[in-house]
Amino acid sequence: MITSNQNPKVRRVRELLGKRSEREASGAFVVEGVRLVEEAFSSGWPVELVLYSGELSVRGRQALAELGQTGAEVEEIAAYLMDGLTDTETSQGILAVIRRKELPLPPDGDFFVIADAIRDPGNLGTLIRTCAAAGADGLFLTPGSVDPFAPKVLRAGMGAQFRLPIHRAGWDELASTLHDRPKPVRILLSDVENGQPVWQSSLRGPLALVIGSEADGVSPEARQAADSRIHIPMPGQFESLNAAVAAGILIFEVVRQRNT
Repeated sequence: MITSNQNPKVRRVRELLGKRSEREASGAFVVEGVRLVEEAFSSGWPVELVLYSGELSVRGRQALAELGQTGAEVEEIAAYLMDGLTDTETSQGILAVIRRKELPLPPDGDFFVIADAIRDPGNLGTLIRTCAAAGADGLFLTPGSVDPFAPKVLRAGMGAQFRLPIHRAGWDELASTLHDRPKPVRILLSDVENGQPVWQSSLRGPLALVIGSEADGVSPEARQAADSRIHIPMPGQFESLNAAVAAGILIFEVVRQRNT
């Protein structure tokens, strides 16, 4: 059992949890809790290391047994060390170091979402989860977006990161990638003040929906790359919606139109 705070495995987990630079340099990240560990494993993402404590549930121990058969390193850790590592109020007694892999974009995909410099972990995690639930073909992150594999984003995404292709790209690359596909993809900007009301817009053709940050809106680069704009009518005349809420409305309007 690991009992020292200076144990190399504990130190590595702490660095991966706290530093985006470490996650990107090593190509690994940490998931906390039974459900996220199960999601990573069942989705085929490589599990390097599993740390668990005595407070692990029956369900967690079943997952632990399966993980032990994959060749992943499994170590018991003192409960007080686990509590110090996890970012949740009540630890579920398990965390795992996962190797990153990039899921490919489907060659015939025609529905994408672009997170334009979304910095709030909760908003990005919810957006990832919404994209996965709606069957979007992929999510692009522009520079300035929070790390999709940061602890708070993983928790908000509920493991959707393991099933949704997520790619980072600057606007020049992004615009050419989408416009040059065999079926050119229209870049559709969600704008609070301008553009056609979404209920009057056709969303059946290939499109990429741009969602801006709640604080700053969409970037000048996004406005320049956009082919057209839409907005959500708000009879209450409130200034704006939460970014993740607005994204959910727009994304599922795409789903509605394509299934009616």
